[in-house]
Amino acid sequence: MISPIHYLVVSALLFAIGLAGILIRRNILMILLCIEVVFNAANLAFVAYAKMWGDLGGQIMVFFIIVVAAAEVTVGLAIAILMARQLKTLNADEANFLKW
Repeated sequence: MISPIHYLVVSALLFAIGLAGILIRRNILMILLCIEVVFNAANLAFVAYAKMWGDLGGQIMVFFIIVVAAAEVTVGLAIAILMARQLKTLNADEANFLKW
């Protein structure tokens, strides 16, 4: 039987992988993908805690996180497409047009 602690360890590993990807990668699409991995790690942690405590609140929170993640992907992909059209690159280091 897999305990909820195992799920929390996997969630922590997923979170660390996603955070490392956000900090290391420079491609906008890869950064968005790593943000989704972080969201999924949070979802797994919420579900594990909900199972551990026998409460449905964690699963309801996961539903809201999925909705926010869908909106984030939509806006992020739109920004990436506009960036690719204007700058001809998806490198985050070259996107300094929002600076003063």
